[in-house]
Amino acid sequence: MIAEVIINNSAKQLDRTFDYNVPNEMQNDIKIGSRVLVPFGNMKKLEEGFIVGFKETTEYKAKDIAKIGKESTLNESKVELAKWIAKRYFCNLSESIKLMLPPGTKTKNIEKRIKEKTGNFVILKKDKDEIENEIETGKIKSEKQIRLLQFLINNDDTYIKDLEEFTEVSKAIMKTLEKNGYIEIYEKQIERNPFINKQIKPSNKLKLNEEQRKAYEKIEEAIDDKMNSEFLIFGVTGSRKNRNIFATNRKSIQRRKK
Repeated sequence: MIAEVIINNSAKQLDRTFDYNVPNEMQNDIKIGSRVLVPFGNMKKLEEGFIVGFKETTEYKAKDIAKIGKESTLNESKVELAKWIAKRYFCNLSESIKLMLPPGTKTKNIEKRIKEKTGNFVILKKDKDEIENEIETGKIKSEKQIRLLQFLINNDDTYIKDLEEFTEVSKAIMKTLEKNGYIEIYEKQIERNPFINKQIKPSNKLKLNEEQRKAYEKIEEAIDDKMNSEFLIFGVTGSRKNRNIFATNRKSIQRRKK
């Protein structure tokens, strides 16, 4: 299997795919969007790249991919969006791909990247009906084990710290259940939510100055007359041209709702 790789470099002459052979031991883990390290040209240091496609054969003598990155933030739909952006705005595909990456993970210096947060999760390993039957028949007698298993039956996989808090069951009991084949403790990435502790207040209606009001009224008139017109708003830096854009967007949205 041959992978089509975009090198993580903004040079225009490198804005094309390069073919690399996927070693057999990597084929189950590699996918479109994977971040990889590859030998490139005569450079001694491995270069970073992104896989944007696969094919069966190549006319070139392809080198092997050296390593697959652990990051799993890119997927096929994001790569397709990056391709569209590159085509629409005439920019390098590697630069478009980096727009899809979370903040703190774009640098080529791996040591300086923000590491993905992972944690241990617990999931049932036995069938739910089988576990419920063993609880009813008294095969499972421990009150704490029953409480934990019933929680997992109703909630599927759960972060281990949350499970400890909700069920008041220690990790030692979880280990016992894992040893007996009832549950599995595994590691996976914890999704970060940058807005989880933020309170965002809605903004007030914007007030336009005289020049902004004149510009807005011309655009408003075009909207009311259902004219598909284009307007270029001129103004020096800091003149708050965006206020007109926000105001006309609000007007346009209100118009569509009617």
